[in-house]
Amino acid sequence: MEKIKEITDCITGIDRELLDKTQTRLDFLTKPQGSLGRLEEIAKLICGITGKDNPELKNKVIFTLAADHGVTKEGISAFPKEVTAQMVYNFLNGGAGINVLARHIGAKVIVADLGVAEDLKPNPKLIIKKINYGTKNFCFGPAMTKEEAYRSIEAGISLVEDELINGIDIIGIGDMGIGNTTASSAIVSAITGQRAETVTGRGTGIDDAALENKIRVINKAIDLNKPNPKDSIDVLSKVGGFEIGGLTGIILAAASKKIPIVIDGFISGAAALLAYNIKPEVKDYMIAAHSSVEKGHKIILDYIRLKPLLNLDLRLGEGTGAALGINLVEASIKILTQMATFESAKVSEKNE
Repeated sequence: MEKIKEITDCITGIDRELLDKTQTRLDFLTKPQGSLGRLEEIAKLICGITGKDNPELKNKVIFTLAADHGVTKEGISAFPKEVTAQMVYNFLNGGAGINVLARHIGAKVIVADLGVAEDLKPNPKLIIKKINYGTKNFCFGPAMTKEEAYRSIEAGISLVEDELINGIDIIGIGDMGIGNTTASSAIVSAITGQRAETVTGRGTGIDDAALENKIRVINKAIDLNKPNPKDSIDVLSKVGGFEIGGLTGIILAAASKKIPIVIDGFISGAAALLAYNIKPEVKDYMIAAHSSVEKGHKIILDYIRLKPLLNLDLRLGEGTGAALGINLVEASIKILTQMATFESAKVSEKNE
């Protein structure tokens, strides 16, 4: 708990003066003012976050966290829980979607076990931060203890702090965990007050009957555990997941170090919601990569007031959307730092 407070106390506002200064600079580039739309907005934000006139995004890091969920016993997923561990091995072998897209943008993928329900084979590419062997089934009580909730957030914080020695210019986050759209829907329902019917989607592709069951399970968990919407630790412990707690910690740590953080889809969005609930100032450090097919994701983005960069009907997770988002962020910085001004290019400006 002390570590979380130490980190959140370090989170301050972004450099508003530099935002204005960057906007003026953008206005003098060889283009009509505002003609590059969101790219200009993002470039300005990155300057404000980092406090740098000419930020560079050399060290791009995507954290993909894995954990299992006890609620899978309720038949809420189209895939068995064993897939979580199997996909971790796929990440480590470089064969998953996130590996392909990370290579495409030149990003490093850090894979961490926050709560996979088995002991994974040792691998130098795998970081073990296991809180427990999956959460408990929250249909019959809290998903985890309050201590485990704190530890999961602290594990995420430590992942960022440990990687800082290698340099981090921008962070993306992603997830792996069968059952985690159910946990995320429960988190969104608990914090926003929306019923499960409004925030719950098909996850891995369940049919109508399974979707009805998933909604019933979430409503049961909320009614039984009664998570406090104003207390992220309470929500996380009662209906969350270890990887979601870890992602929450990564967001808080990134903001405390003035590192821009690109949020992936629904599960990463649930972590963003928890982080925002803990420290609203983190909102200015977060960039929403895309709007997921999961309908609860739009509710998250509207609640935090984040505008997604893309809408590609994505619902994979892993950090795949974050990788695409980072690519656009890097493009925006290159516009700012490499594009000529009217004066330097000897191009006539707009007629007054």
